[in-house]
Amino acid sequence: MSAAAGAGAREHDLVVYGATGFVGKLLAGHLARHAPAGTRIALAGRSRERLEAVRSGLPGAARDWPVLVADAADEASLADLAASTTAVVTTVGPYLRYGLPLARACAEAGTHYADLTGEVLFVRRLADEVHRTALTTGARVVTACGYDSVPSDLAVLVLHERAERDGAGDLLDTTLLARMKGGFSGGTIDSARAQLEAVGSDPSLTKVLRDPYALSPDRASEPDLGPERDPRSVFVERETGQWVGPFVMADFNTRIVRRSNALLGHAYGRRFRYRELSGYGPGLAGRRRATLVTAGLGLAMTGMANPRTRPLVDRLAPKPGEGPGEQARESGWFRMQVRTTTRGGRRYLATVAAQGDPGYAATAVMLGEAALALALDGDRLPPAAGVLTPATAIGDRLVERLRDREFTIEVEELPGR
Repeated sequence: MSAAAGAGAREHDLVVYGATGFVGKLLAGHLARHAPAGTRIALAGRSRERLEAVRSGLPGAARDWPVLVADAADEASLADLAASTTAVVTTVGPYLRYGLPLARACAEAGTHYADLTGEVLFVRRLADEVHRTALTTGARVVTACGYDSVPSDLAVLVLHERAERDGAGDLLDTTLLARMKGGFSGGTIDSARAQLEAVGSDPSLTKVLRDPYALSPDRASEPDLGPERDPRSVFVERETGQWVGPFVMADFNTRIVRRSNALLGHAYGRRFRYRELSGYGPGLAGRRRATLVTAGLGLAMTGMANPRTRPLVDRLAPKPGEGPGEQARESGWFRMQVRTTTRGGRRYLATVAAQGDPGYAATAVMLGEAALALALDGDRLPPAAGVLTPATAIGDRLVERLRDREFTIEVEELPGR
């Protein structure tokens, strides 16, 4: 049964799987406040008691949402869950450990699926094992619907659309500079740990992680643009004069953006080169911030990768289910600016920005609006199915929804050099 054919007969419009987790609770709160009246939403997870506790803290009609008990280790319960709804949104990670059975159940049932993974190895496995099934059933299996990687993916999409409208030609060198204030939850740390453990068990996976086109639907068809390594040191970025350094999520986001380009038939261009950096500002202060943050990230990743020091990192890091408090979430923010040059020589700047801790408050909005779009906006979405990205599965409709939630998503043309 296709998603389009079965949606009208289904009991729910949207099921939130993992509603008792840290981000799951934030997501449920966003949906309770912003889902259109009459949207049929259910909360799902392993514990009925904990689900009911979450539901009791929600406002208004959300206190009557049904709760569904389903376990990632029980494929029959996942199949029943998927068959009951038009769309599922899941916060249950690490996805490499727990995500595949639910995504497969959704693909088989023709049910749309959204997650917030930042795990290259999970998306690669998902594409290999689920894409063809979802194509057959019409399911949109959409990964990376949070801060990983909605701002990156939509920024490049709107750049492409503006350049296309202007007749400016394909995108060429494209660079994202990220500025943010936010924290990390135990779930984020656990996802990084899961990938490191997978590589430890199978060192050949290192090759996948290092491949800039690791998530391409057809690796052999990708252009050879020379080295496209993600930067690992600090330097002055020529275009802006800022000190920059590695962006913690570039290894994932860049692969998602390149997958979008490939799924769109290389619409951005076959000479499209994309990278992501963290921006720290100009001068000595910028250099100091870039050096300190980059050194700290390097030490944290080295400590986590080394089995001898990993227990120390585990003791210091937040545990799964933990994350920044309400005040920290509200005071956080992010601002992503993406510059590109087109084949026609024109230059553009896209800005995607929002208030709220990017990994939690803002992610709950991005994931929630992506899920609502999948559940409710079928006739307004791009024609697509399979294992997709936010840009290819939801595209401009997600741009519209996020603008309605006070996100800045805009493009301007820059003066010529």
